Amino acid sequence: MALYSMVPVYIVYAEMLGILTHPSRIFASAGMSFVIAIVIIARRKGHKIFSRKDVHDPRSGFTLIELLVSISILGILAAIILPVVNGARSDAYFARAKAELKQVAISLERYALDYMNYPPDANRDIPAGLEQYLTTGNWPKAPWPGSVYDWDAWGPGSLAYPPHEQVYQISIRFCPVDQPAQCSFPREDWAENFDYYSSVYFCVHGPCRAHSSMPVNHPGYCVNC
Repeated sequence: MALYSMVPVYIVYAEMLGILTHPSRIFASAGMSFVIAIVIIARRKGHKIFSRKDVHDPRSGFTLIELLVSISILGILAAIILPVVNGARSDAYFARAKAELKQVAISLERYALDYMNYPPDANRDIPAGLEQYLTTGNWPKAPWPGSVYDWDAWGPGSLAYPPHEQVYQISIRFCPVDQPAQCSFPREDWAENFDYYSSVYFCVHGPCRAHSSMPVNHPGYCVNC
């Protein structure tokens, strides 16, 4: 029960850090209420929770009440810890995306200095000739599960909505080609309205956007705009 007595402290601390989600808050509160109710009922019936008659007796196992209380405590702690773990993972994905996008952008600038132009469009693959400018020599794998990097070089005529100007950008796409039902979007507030045409993108030049067939205000996330 000493561990349980610290649970309210954990919850208050998590609230102060802003890492406790609404579902986790409800689950933790419900779990605490459940444990308190079990303890009160057990005490009224004369049960001494976590008190063994003979601690040296190998046949003396846990009672159902003790197991329920223990499981509840573990569930409450899990509800507090999991948002922290998920938040750290999300931050790591985004930090890696920003670092890799910047690295690829630098490689493209070096390419443009040598060839006086950016490479042509490449459909979710490394642009031809860019290998020698990348630090690893390979097109990186996008950080989020199911995502992929895409080099977009859109001419004015390929843009469905104005402004019709040349666009160069590095995109991270979350849907397989022509499979809108198989999208895997980040669980982030900025991706809440994402659809098949949405992307996270690094704008290199021009009026960048989530997709060439969509307007500039279509749901997407520009990391350097």
